[in-house]
Amino acid sequence: MSRTSTTAMRAVPHSTPAERAARGKEARSRSPRSRHAVYRPSPDRPDPLALLEAQSAARVPELVPIRYGRMSESPFRFYRGAAAIMASDLAATPDSGITAQLCGDAHLLNFRLLASPERRLMFDINDFDETLPGPWEWDVKRLSASLVIAGRANGFDDAERAHIVSSGVRSYREAMRGFAGMGNLDVWYAKIDSDRLEALAADQLDASGRKKLAGALAKARTRDSLQAFGKLTELVGGRPRIAADAPLLVPIADLLPDVERSALEDRFRQLLDRYGRTMASDRRALLEDYRLVDMARKVVGVGSVGTRCWILLLLGRDGRDPLLLQAKEADTSVLATHVGASRYDNQGERVVSGQRLMQAASDIFLGWERLEGLDGVRRDFYIRQLRDWKGIAMPETMSPRLLKTFGEVCGITLARAHARSGDRIAIAAYLGRGETFDRALVAFAEAYADQNERDHQALVDAIRAERLPARAVPAT
Repeated sequence: MSRTSTTAMRAVPHSTPAERAARGKEARSRSPRSRHAVYRPSPDRPDPLALLEAQSAARVPELVPIRYGRMSESPFRFYRGAAAIMASDLAATPDSGITAQLCGDAHLLNFRLLASPERRLMFDINDFDETLPGPWEWDVKRLSASLVIAGRANGFDDAERAHIVSSGVRSYREAMRGFAGMGNLDVWYAKIDSDRLEALAADQLDASGRKKLAGALAKARTRDSLQAFGKLTELVGGRPRIAADAPLLVPIADLLPDVERSALEDRFRQLLDRYGRTMASDRRALLEDYRLVDMARKVVGVGSVGTRCWILLLLGRDGRDPLLLQAKEADTSVLATHVGASRYDNQGERVVSGQRLMQAASDIFLGWERLEGLDGVRRDFYIRQLRDWKGIAMPETMSPRLLKTFGEVCGITLARAHARSGDRIAIAAYLGRGETFDRALVAFAEAYADQNERDHQALVDAIRAERLPARAVPAT
């Protein structure tokens, strides 16, 4: 099902606020907000396992069983790897016709603590592998369903889950209304930093919740290149090298013979030089002060397992001045089949451009490049720091109150990201002041969580029947 062109997110540039609001209200007649409550599998719904297998065909074969193994562990783990399945399902659902830059995989664990270039701890979206312009509702629905799936895993009852989802969607709606009344620069500079998080915690969380947040903020500040350097490397002959943790982390020395290893290292040195040109000149000068000393293949995430991902160890002033970069393969977005191809020829540039547009502040080493592998295949990559004050949520430890608050912060963050690229006035007018859309997404999220459980069970059954290979590898 093809949607609007991905190159244009506003139908009429420089319309008046009144005209933009009228467009949003008019969209209600075409796509009533209450219709978003409905999810029914299409009669011609593609086999979800076939969609996963199609993705796996282009991935590193020996890593694919790890992906299936991770996705089989629980419905939430399955959901994290099922962005392609949900994109196909969302394409058959109603939308307002108003677009924005989408994350494309806006489940709750893709919202986390990150460092800004000014060394401020921020809360923002983290993963943009699937980013493309498309219907803004898709991101909100993916976030909402993830809240239900996490709530079910924690044993929360129907009323608790409904309150969590409706609160998150209300926060999105109210935040979008606030952004609709702001000037462009004010929207662009909007952010959620640690001070605002602590203020929200003071208003909404009990002493236990505030303590957990303080601990998460403190821990995130320790997760930087130095911490990763200490955890992931060892001295070999007096020189720092990435330590093996097969199959999740395999140094290039263990992966390839000497001649092939040397050839690939040379190609990555060239990649680092070329990718620097996609960064601002001051950051390129900083990158040039580092030298590549080692690299390793890394298994990342759940849905990304099997894509080519390399950890690059660089050193600066001396052996105690490390920089760890992650070069991750960027393939075509799972949204592209449904919303149209990206305007960017390089999929790494697609990821980076979407990330820079949606995030309040992006990693200073974020960039992209294309690399020809030893197999002669040219692949697109995006590059960023491996760790820079990163903190990830642990929904399994959250009470209903804490998950509700977390969902609200995610809703505000997603609204800000959409407001930077889409028509925030039209979206706000479409949503309105009432709770119609909030209630609709409570129903949708529960129905889609049911679908996710059926799909997860289908994967478990396929693994048991040996239709699909699976390998259990504990994360480190």
